[in-house]
Amino acid sequence: ADAALIPEPSSHRLTVAQVGVMWFQVKVTGHPVHVYQADAGSNAIESAFRLIQALRELEKDWNARKVDDAHFHDHHPPANFNVGKIHGGDWASSVPAWCTFDMRAGVLPSMSLQQARREVEACVRNAAARDPYLGNSPPTLLWEGFQAEPFVLTGHEAARAVLDAAHRTVFGKPLVDEKSTGTADNRFFGLYAGIPALVYGPKSKDIHGFDECVELESVRRITQSTALFLAEWCGLEKV
Repeated sequence: ADAALIPEPSSHRLTVAQVGVMWFQVKVTGHPVHVYQADAGSNAIESAFRLIQALRELEKDWNARKVDDAHFHDHHPPANFNVGKIHGGDWASSVPAWCTFDMRAGVLPSMSLQQARREVEACVRNAAARDPYLGNSPPTLLWEGFQAEPFVLTGHEAARAVLDAAHRTVFGKPLVDEKSTGTADNRFFGLYAGIPALVYGPKSKDIHGFDECVELESVRRITQSTALFLAEWCGLEKV
């Protein structure tokens, strides 16, 4: 196709750049003993906390590099890390022998996933080497789930001009570009099919949280501008 339109919520703006997203899992082992001699064991949960702290320092480092990124240099911290899942141990009176946590990391467009993975692996490896127990029993890092390259929209000028005209008709002001610290499906069209895809949708609230919702009046107006875009881009014929 010459273009695609994705009505994912974007607060009436056009998403022109987005970070990459990586999911990974870290498995940590410990040395279990009864809690009465806890200092003789190694607590896998506490070791996992130390690894997470090291990854937080890497997050700060990546966000400091935004000054050299053409799209996110003036954005609030774009490379967000998130510990989304954690579980470990077997019962309260034993030093835990295991802990597993899953993390999401955002990747700047100026980086590749390959580079980002190497840095994450080095971070975990170096942090483990400083741990008295993990230095000899290193954690396992698994790359699984979401692995999305960063994406910058290109070749969309013609489609954007039509969408801008439709947007001006409905909203009375020019279409504004935005950069996203999340990722959207337009990357599939652009990275793998060479199709410029416009993410343009209504206002939303609390995405991926409690009471996720969109504003109804915003949906109505976006529907109007989308219909005008489709009519102009695809053309009309009498029935």
